[in-house]
Amino acid sequence: MTAKSELMSRIGAFIADINRRPLDATVSRYTRRAIIDWFSCELPGIREAPATLLMETLADELDVGPCSLPGTGRRALPRAAALITGTASHIVEFDDIFRDGTYHPGCPVVAAVLAAAEARGKGGAAILKGVAAGYEVSTRISAAIQPAHARHWHTTGTVGCFGAAAGVAALIGLDATKAMHAVSTVGTFTASLQQAFMSESMSKPMHAGRAAEAGLLAAFAAEKGVTGAFDILEGPSGFGAATADGGRWHGAMDDLGQSWNIMRMTVKNHGCCGHSFPAIDGALALQAEHGLTPADIKAIRIGGYEPTVKLCGSVVEPRSSFEGKFSVRYCVAHALVYGSVRLDAYDGDHLANPDVLRIARATDVAVDAEAAAAFPKRRSALVTIETMDGRRLERRQLTRKGDPDAPLSDEEVSAKFLELAAPVIGEAEAARLLERLWSLDGEAMPLAA
Repeated sequence: MTAKSELMSRIGAFIADINRRPLDATVSRYTRRAIIDWFSCELPGIREAPATLLMETLADELDVGPCSLPGTGRRALPRAAALITGTASHIVEFDDIFRDGTYHPGCPVVAAVLAAAEARGKGGAAILKGVAAGYEVSTRISAAIQPAHARHWHTTGTVGCFGAAAGVAALIGLDATKAMHAVSTVGTFTASLQQAFMSESMSKPMHAGRAAEAGLLAAFAAEKGVTGAFDILEGPSGFGAATADGGRWHGAMDDLGQSWNIMRMTVKNHGCCGHSFPAIDGALALQAEHGLTPADIKAIRIGGYEPTVKLCGSVVEPRSSFEGKFSVRYCVAHALVYGSVRLDAYDGDHLANPDVLRIARATDVAVDAEAAAAFPKRRSALVTIETMDGRRLERRQLTRKGDPDAPLSDEEVSAKFLELAAPVIGEAEAARLLERLWSLDGEAMPLAA
């Protein structure tokens, strides 16, 4: 191997090696949590656009093939399944986050691995290894390119391609060289621009689905002998140079297989963009500490890091679910009135609630220097509430509930799943599926139809 391929050599060796020994029990548990959380997002998302529209678009690829579309009772060919379910899992904005990489790995990785597992007849143990491999490779790539990459690119759609390719390569048992070709080839498929969610559009969730489809295709093609450029990440015209001012590749994969990022995921506790979470948590903490009612609140000031302002700071009075999920003013106001931000936050009655709108209009959002300096390692906010009786209450929220330093328990992960899955597949089926997912090591496919 040349010096330029040392990075890819580590990736290939890790993917090939993951099938040679049992997955560590703790890593397995966290991987099961990730898959459960993916189903929490995919099941409600499969009933919403653009997933529903993709099923219409790909009608000739549905009701045939080996792969299920959970929540629909329908089947699909592998690439269509990866595309549709990957898209569905990113629609309701409840998917997991790798904080250091500004990245949602679950949507592309789990979608691709599950589609490939059904296509190849693989069971739960292979799925767990595939998902773990996809998370580990892609999260390290995401960390190496931030924060520069996040200026314009949507990491879930770009880096998600690498995660999906690595996950499928591990699942189908590619050797080190073919695994390297899979990950190298998919590097040329990476895209996904943030402009897609600067205004109302359906493109953003399709980024995750397209990444899942691209990764599956690259791995299946590498299995048949399709080759890629091993220096696609760090080469002079490679991924890092094109999207991230070069990237920080030295040491990026040194701990691969020794330290596990899948154990350091953020599991979302609110149904909106994660950049709003610190402000929501800080406002709720102030409300609880001081016994505030919505009528007590005169004005709010939110000091966040740049993406909080850039992605979530412009909309004051959302007119749609999309706008609501990307309005920190609305989400904070909704939390203070209703106590949470769940999927019903974006129905007509909630969007028009006069108490929510009054607080949202009285909320200001700006960059806070301390929060900006800590990003992306820490997602924080300075929340100040001015009350009607003249008090000025302030809290610096240093983390988000669900982050690795304030994690959701297994019981809370299960409760989130049941809350989001039961309306789609029924309480009994949701409970049955949850039990199977927690014991995934011994399960065969399909998991849900």
